[in-house]
Amino acid sequence: MNIDDLEVKKDLKIVFMGTPDFAVPILEGLFENYEVKGVVTQPDKKVGREGKITEPQVKKCALEHMTLVLQPENIKEQWQDVVSLHPNLIITCAYGQILPRELLVYPEYGCINVHASLLPKLRGGAPIHHAIMDGYKETGMTIMYMSPEMDEGDIISQKKIAIDDDDTAESLHDKLSIIGRDLLLETIPSIVDKTATRIKQNDDEATYAYNITKEDERIDFSATRRQVYNKVRGLNSWPGAYAMLDSKRIKIWKCYMSIIILQVYLMVKQLIFIMME
Repeated sequence: MNIDDLEVKKDLKIVFMGTPDFAVPILEGLFENYEVKGVVTQPDKKVGREGKITEPQVKKCALEHMTLVLQPENIKEQWQDVVSLHPNLIITCAYGQILPRELLVYPEYGCINVHASLLPKLRGGAPIHHAIMDGYKETGMTIMYMSPEMDEGDIISQKKIAIDDDDTAESLHDKLSIIGRDLLLETIPSIVDKTATRIKQNDDEATYAYNITKEDERIDFSATRRQVYNKVRGLNSWPGAYAMLDSKRIKIWKCYMSIIILQVYLMVKQLIFIMME
C-alpha cells in the first residue's frame, strides 16, 4: 500500500484506545497521517516478582509523540475526559475494557475497532493464540463499527492471511499488526465520506477466543500430534505451553510434528536434568 495515494483528512480528530505492543504500529500509522488528540490505555501495572511498575507499550509510543495519555481504571465510570477531547472518531485496538454507551454514540464518525481475526470467527481477547491453537488455516484483520456486545458490530473491511505451518503466536502477531495498520489507513477515508460498507455479522458462524487460562497452557498428551503441535506454537512466545513431570512444571517452546511426543518428552527430561545439576 502506498500511503501517499490516500486522501488524508488532516482535520480529523482521533482518540486512540489501545494497550499492548500489537497496537503500536497501528497508532504510529495514525500519527503519520492524522491528528491524534489523545491516547487512552490501561493503567501502569506491576510486573514480575519484584513488582516493577511497567507502562503499556501504547503509552510509551504516545509519550514519544508528546501526546496526551489517559489511563482510567474503569472507562465505564471515567469516560468524561475522553469526551472533553471532542473526537470525531474513536479507534480502539486491544484496549482491554468495554466502552460505555456514552462513548459509542459520541463521535460524528463513530467508534471503530481493529480486531485480529476474520469476524465473526474468533471473537474475544486472544484471537491470535486461538487461531493457531484451534487449527485455523487462515485468519486476518477486521475493521468494524463497535457495538455494546463483544466484537459483534458491523464489519467495514477485512484482510485475510494464511497461517503458515511454522507460524507461532509471535510471528502471526507481528504480521497481523502491520496488516491492521494498512487496512485501517485504507478504510478511514470511506468512514469519513460515509461510503463505508456495513456488513452485519452472522452470529450462527461465530466462534470465540477467550483469554488464555493456566489450564489452557497445559499440554494434554492424550491429544493428537497436530493438537499438541498447535498448542505449543500457539502459545509461543507468550505465555508458553507447559508439561508436568515429577510435580515440576516445565515450559515447552518448540516441538516437531514428526516425532512430537518423544521430542517433547526428551526436552522435558533434559531440562529436569539441567535443573538438578
